[in-house]
Amino acid sequence: MIFPLLALATTLPLLLLWRQPRVAAVLICAASVLSIVGFHALTVAGLIAQLIAAYRCGRHGAPAPAVLVTVPFPVLAVVLELTGATGGDQVRVLTLVAACLAPAAALGGIARRAHGKALADTVARQVVADSLLEHTARGERARIARELHDVVAHHISMVAVQAETARLAVPGMPAAGADRLLAIGDTARAALTEMRRLLGVLREDAQAEATWRPQPGLRLHELNELLDESREASGAGTRLILRGTPVELDPGVELAAYRIIQEALTNARRHARGAAVDVELHYTDDALRLAVRDNGPGPSGAQQAGHGLAGMRERAAAVGGELRTGPAPGGGFLVEARLPGKDADDASTTGSVSVTGKDASDP
Repeated sequence: MIFPLLALATTLPLLLLWRQPRVAAVLICAASVLSIVGFHALTVAGLIAQLIAAYRCGRHGAPAPAVLVTVPFPVLAVVLELTGATGGDQVRVLTLVAACLAPAAALGGIARRAHGKALADTVARQVVADSLLEHTARGERARIARELHDVVAHHISMVAVQAETARLAVPGMPAAGADRLLAIGDTARAALTEMRRLLGVLREDAQAEATWRPQPGLRLHELNELLDESREASGAGTRLILRGTPVELDPGVELAAYRIIQEALTNARRHARGAAVDVELHYTDDALRLAVRDNGPGPSGAQQAGHGLAGMRERAAAVGGELRTGPAPGGGFLVEARLPGKDADDASTTGSVSVTGKDASDP
């Protein structure tokens, strides 16, 4: 009566396999071992149930229990072969098959589980990377939209207003000149319309931007906020040094200077942790000289190869300036830029007006 019950116990725990794979594997293993040790017998159904339980336990449970429930079968196979226990060759063959296939089934389940987890981790990392890329792209679009809105749109609207004012306010203007001023105003308004459409697309892509505010410049409170953020992030000293008389520059020049200072402070925090930084602004008649210097270990390969330095050079070149980077005298790293000053902007504006006047008088 006991042997049929043991034979039944090697298969009935399969009912628990989907909810409790570890418990089912332990029960089937215990019943199979008792059947072999006590009666020198093992059914084919019990062998199949053991293989299924080992695989299921390795696939959905912890690896250690899945391997432990297969350990008794190699031991029993060796003992039966050495002792020559009675009961026929069938039990030896089934025990040997269990000793070979049960560990393989458990390891197969463990490998399948590891493969599935690796695929899930890969998909999760890809989703996170795509989300970060999309968030970065939306932030960049929002930044471009703000800069276009604050710098370019202002100048275009001023062109339209001045052209319309000149056409209406100058008495005795020839019809050809009035027509040209009208065309200038119409072109400026068309450009503003197209720019608003572009900004609308960028704003739709950057819905996280709840508020719009002017782009930063070189006003004292804005520079102090930027330096305070750098101090809080790095925990190191950051000084602002002003030379000359501060004047209001072209918005594009001030924005370029602010971004260069911001990027230089970021590079200093990244490549010279804990180093003190000096930010110097020297106002002259025709130029703004900007210098950001840290007392860190000096330039590194990663710092020289990064995109930040190239971006600062592009910003300086975009407003007609130049930028130089490299080791600072006495140690550390130096970012030095020369940007157009107020007199340079006035001279540029005067030159453009004289050319326009020449063109207007040309038949």
